[in-house]
Amino acid sequence: MPEFPVFPSLSPLRSAGNRSRLPVNTVAASIAGAILLAGAGLTALTKAPGWVIGGLVLGLLVMMSLRMCNSWQRVLVLRAGKIQGLRGPGLFMIVPFLDQIDAVVDQRIRTVPVHTRQTLTRDTTPVDVDAVVFWMVHDPLRAITELDNYEGSVSMVALTTLREVVSSSDLATLLEDRRRIDGELRDLIEIKTREWGVTVQAVEIRDVQLPDSLQDAMSRQAQAERERAARVTLASAEREVAHELALAAKTYEASPIALQILQINRIFEMNKNRGTTILMPTTMADSMTTATAFAAAMQTVQPEAAPPVAAGEVSD
Repeated sequence: MPEFPVFPSLSPLRSAGNRSRLPVNTVAASIAGAILLAGAGLTALTKAPGWVIGGLVLGLLVMMSLRMCNSWQRVLVLRAGKIQGLRGPGLFMIVPFLDQIDAVVDQRIRTVPVHTRQTLTRDTTPVDVDAVVFWMVHDPLRAITELDNYEGSVSMVALTTLREVVSSSDLATLLEDRRRIDGELRDLIEIKTREWGVTVQAVEIRDVQLPDSLQDAMSRQAQAERERAARVTLASAEREVAHELALAAKTYEASPIALQILQINRIFEMNKNRGTTILMPTTMADSMTTATAFAAAMQTVQPEAAPPVAAGEVSD
């Protein structure tokens, strides 16, 4: 059975995936502290405790009404249960006890890992596919009001879309054309999540795992292909060698002395470093003697050059 991702549990008001903490509001804390100190000072001067009590209450109201969120955050404010609007980034005011912050949306790009197990491809091959979805919230109001858990919804849509694409693709396509598969996944997920205020930036397939038996078969096939290529290369080399040997045979056929000299040279190369005794037939030795005499004659007998004619001499 395929393994589905585990999503955060849902709280009574809003899913945990849609909640985020607001940063500590140092501005409101500073103003509240200044008001409390002022009340304490007035109390010390007038001996009336009402000033410090009033400063404490006013400081608490400032802390509750003056809020702050980061540049990448948006806050949904509800007033008496009705949508008041989005607030942020920076400082904003709410009415204490009447307004409430329902959710804080992070608009940075986030990632969701997606895994499918034993999914059949179009050519009925079970594969395990791991992918990553890069997405962000471009419309926080729609993402919060139309979905109870937009993070979980994006994960489920990515999972079902990945299974659909894997089931409609061949194994060779998954292994060789991942860029096209990534683009197709992104477009399909984008169509489904666009109405929720979520934009899918990219989808990347990290790994495609095959069964062990299929991996062994593909390994044997690749090895057979390499052996076939090696044999073809060897046969081509032997064909070229045979062609060169045929040309050499024609040359030696036209000049038997050259063949005998080649035999002498080969025997010399075999015997010059080892000092072994080589036995050969009498007819081969006689032919080598003739070739040796011919080679010696070619080295000793040089054509006589004509004497130079002196200047001024006239030939008869």
